[in-house]
Amino acid sequence: MTSEDFFERIHQQFNNNLPFVVYRRPNENVVNTLLQNDDDIHTVIDFSESGFVFAPFDNREDAVLIPFSESDFISRNVVIPANAEPQSIFDNDSSNAKRHHLKLIKKAISTINSKELLKVVLSHKEAVDISESNPIEIFKRLLGVYKTAFVYCWYHPKIGLWLGATPETLLKTEGKRFSTMALAGTQLYNNTLDVKWGSKEVEEQQLVTDFVANNLKKITDDLTVSKTETIKAGNLLHLKTKITGVFNNGIEEVLNVLHPTPAVCGLPKATAKLFILENENYNREFYTGFLGELNFTIKTSRNSNKRNVENNAYTSIKKISNLFVNLRCMQIKENNVLIYVGGGITKDSIPENEWQETVIKTHVVKKVLQ
Repeated sequence: MTSEDFFERIHQQFNNNLPFVVYRRPNENVVNTLLQNDDDIHTVIDFSESGFVFAPFDNREDAVLIPFSESDFISRNVVIPANAEPQSIFDNDSSNAKRHHLKLIKKAISTINSKELLKVVLSHKEAVDISESNPIEIFKRLLGVYKTAFVYCWYHPKIGLWLGATPETLLKTEGKRFSTMALAGTQLYNNTLDVKWGSKEVEEQQLVTDFVANNLKKITDDLTVSKTETIKAGNLLHLKTKITGVFNNGIEEVLNVLHPTPAVCGLPKATAKLFILENENYNREFYTGFLGELNFTIKTSRNSNKRNVENNAYTSIKKISNLFVNLRCMQIKENNVLIYVGGGITKDSIPENEWQETVIKTHVVKKVLQ
């Protein structure tokens, strides 16, 4: 199967109004797709299922599953030439959206100053008209721009069409071992990772790291927290801390701690989530939810020599999961694109600066729509 045949097969699935997901893990050339055989909506019960999961921000709602058992799975090594990095574009936006968002930020800062919140992540969506109606072509452009991100296109005829390129891992597991990350802070990439971070970004990152680590300690073993580093995602930089360990029970218990993370919700988490649901005035749906491979089965062996018969005795079967926070994403409805974007608000936030950060993030996504 050529790359052209591979993408044509996915396009046929889309034209036939059947669910699918096509995706590429960070820093890989292999593109995978799950093509569901019917248009039923399958939901996750306890995260012991196997397939591709697509979960909303509000964890009281069902996570959707494209089940491995009900789908065709195809992988293809696809090399797509790198596109030019997105350039920064700043809008002098005096729209109602901007006025509402600035008002919302000021309300959040007031709530933080009253000690009800430490941090809250506020978002909005922007509608953009496009002429490109083929989501596979947009997906290819995402692949070319975001080599280090988890890039995907997800479709269910009864739910919707979503694409994105997210830099944030929610949870990776292999057997009982897991890794996650705390990701916060944003600034433009300017040809170097050697940058200075302001006290607002450093404090925000530490709040996220402490919350995740302290809560995981209660349900896991051998927890390790790395040093914080600066990473690049598209034309943006973020602060990242890696957290690893061993979980005792199922993945669901760990996900209940992590999702929604303080990086997309806030702290205290329950209070921040309530503030978001009561004040954002729109439904995030799957934005800031999570998605990815759930309980995929892999075989591992001690020796790569397949002809070594003795080695077969040491082959083991493990389950892996690769789940990512659904950031830098868009929803397509006919020729209209809804771009979702947000940022963390703390006591040191400056409303106009926070708005400008969302503008930067919006244009990261807009670049592939041109």
